[in-house]
Amino acid sequence: MELIVAKFGGTSVGNGKRIRQAAQSVVDEYMKGKKVVVVVSAINKTTDELTTITEDAMGNEATARARAEILSMGEKTSIRVISSVIESLGVKSEYIDPDHELWPILTDNVPLSAEIDFEASEEKAQGLFKLLDEGIIPVICGFLGRDSEGNTTTLGRGGSDITAFFLGHALKANEVIIVTDVDGVMSTDPRKIADAIKLDQISVEEMRDLATHGAQVLHPHALRYKDPDIDAKIIGFEKECLADAGTAIVGPFEDANDNLVDLHPEPITAVAMVGEDLLNHVGLIAKITGVIADVGVNIYGISAGQNSITTFLNKVDADVVYPLLHDLVVNEDNLSSISLGGDIGMLTMVSPEFIDTPGIVSIITSPLKDNDINIVEISSSQTAVVVFVEWKDSRKAYDLIKEVL
Repeated sequence: MELIVAKFGGTSVGNGKRIRQAAQSVVDEYMKGKKVVVVVSAINKTTDELTTITEDAMGNEATARARAEILSMGEKTSIRVISSVIESLGVKSEYIDPDHELWPILTDNVPLSAEIDFEASEEKAQGLFKLLDEGIIPVICGFLGRDSEGNTTTLGRGGSDITAFFLGHALKANEVIIVTDVDGVMSTDPRKIADAIKLDQISVEEMRDLATHGAQVLHPHALRYKDPDIDAKIIGFEKECLADAGTAIVGPFEDANDNLVDLHPEPITAVAMVGEDLLNHVGLIAKITGVIADVGVNIYGISAGQNSITTFLNKVDADVVYPLLHDLVVNEDNLSSISLGGDIGMLTMVSPEFIDTPGIVSIITSPLKDNDINIVEISSSQTAVVVFVEWKDSRKAYDLIKEVL
């Protein structure tokens, strides 16, 4: 019998009408002969309201343990409401919070950002089949956990999505369905560009990067828990149907920490052009990159300052591009000179954890400083840091960075 895990976000259960729609969509799939496990977030804005009330009442005096207990009330309330509505539609349901004997999410003892104990939780989750085999729909709190002392914990950001993907894995579900306030993953924010289109599918890696860069559809941390053998999709609550195609999330999650540091196998060369007031010269970078693109050369990095623009190219390619860019420099009023650098090593560090790691650039560069390795250039984004060093130092730099990441 097909088993699905359906997770409803706070907006999708934001009022009585939406709660009934959610319950009805679950019952509809149940009536098709499927087993359904429901994971629910707190009703829209409840967690924010609880946080505000707690801060207004106690400020910083509330302990982490107390905050976890208070925040848990949002999910504890929503599961009771939804389970009751499911039963009003004629199907047996049971709500499961951290105090329930079948509670499946066991964690460490960190109250507000707990980590799941995988082995213990996978074993505990099997108890849910007792209900499923009896035709009962379990409705489970997202976001919450229980530690070894029986205290309620929270999983931190993306907690409800983590709960859904973890249970999908533990129960070997056929599909995990994330129900949210959009029809799926869009080509961009439809509130900003009306012509945005829904994607039929998106890879796990693309979804992770999109979420890391601000998309609110799904938290990137949750994707670490997605089982590659289980289908997953994101759908909109307004469709009122869990069978809606939405956007499929395809492919396995590749842990970036397995390949966190990469050393480009060939030397890179910097081609630097200098001049005056370059940042205010409209279209100059486009002209430079156009020259490089016209001969089919890839750019590994580019940096721009008020008085210089530097491109980083494969050493062999740089020899081809250098005279072409010289012609451009000669004919551009704002540019005065060009230089071809020596051999450079390029080290690339990529991880979705970087965005939540204060001082990550310092962590990466400190061992280089301590070992007298000069950094030629550095660039960073929310999920990546790229460091250029002299080629002769690149292997040592690689080893040093590997030790700290």
